[in-house]
Amino acid sequence: MSVNKQLVNKADHYNDPQHNYPQYWEGRDYEHAAEVLALKRLLHGKRFKHALDVGGGYGRLCVVLDAYADRVTLADPSRKQLEFARDFLKDHPQIECRLLQADNLKLQSGSIDLLTMIRVLHHLPAPIAEFFEIARVLSDDGCVVIEVANYTHALNRLKHLFKIKSLPITPVDIRSAENRRADEMPFVNHNPVTVIEQLSHAGLRVERTLSVSNLRSAALKKLMPLRIMLALEKPMQQMFAASYFGPSIFFLAKKCWAGSKRVGLVDPMSRTVFPRI
Repeated sequence: MSVNKQLVNKADHYNDPQHNYPQYWEGRDYEHAAEVLALKRLLHGKRFKHALDVGGGYGRLCVVLDAYADRVTLADPSRKQLEFARDFLKDHPQIECRLLQADNLKLQSGSIDLLTMIRVLHHLPAPIAEFFEIARVLSDDGCVVIEVANYTHALNRLKHLFKIKSLPITPVDIRSAENRRADEMPFVNHNPVTVIEQLSHAGLRVERTLSVSNLRSAALKKLMPLRIMLALEKPMQQMFAASYFGPSIFFLAKKCWAGSKRVGLVDPMSRTVFPRI
């Protein structure tokens, strides 16, 4: 497993010695299993030449991708996470690890036929540059799986209903008051409808949707065995997809203008004009 060490790292939060991302996942067996279930459902029956896991951290989901692709690359901007990956992926030496930013993947255009970006969008208040970069590296017949930290989940819908307030279309900063500073990493939840529009502006069309981690609750995890939670989770992912019920939404997208050259596309949130790709 090789690590590209030429880039200047920008992921200060995940490089912090006090932050142990593998340790964060301890006690989150349900959330992990729900995401694996969603990935397998979206990738079932497919085979890929080169899969790229963008922002994949220590490689938690790369092992899943390895069953669907001839080649798997883990791309993450954190040197520390790639060091964790060395240990986590020690039994998967074929998985390559590279120090890369999501908005500058340093890969040949059209060279990736499966790209996943899971638990990354919550750090990207304005992800249009990342979406354009995804579209650039994706092959014309390639697939993208993107996870959205969903602000419009069922509980928030009820809260807004009781307050007679409409749901926001712009990202919502969910950091604590003391952490809402320029030197702190962004942490936002998105409106999935807005994300679909942003993907479309980058030339990516959402073809399938799943509602994931529908039973995410500390109380439920204490009361209900994992196998029962997952047995319920499986039908709920498809059943509640259209209503964006869960706190995590998975999109499977493909290029909607493969091979074309569109000029002057605009980010609907920032009104930034991006050149053709």
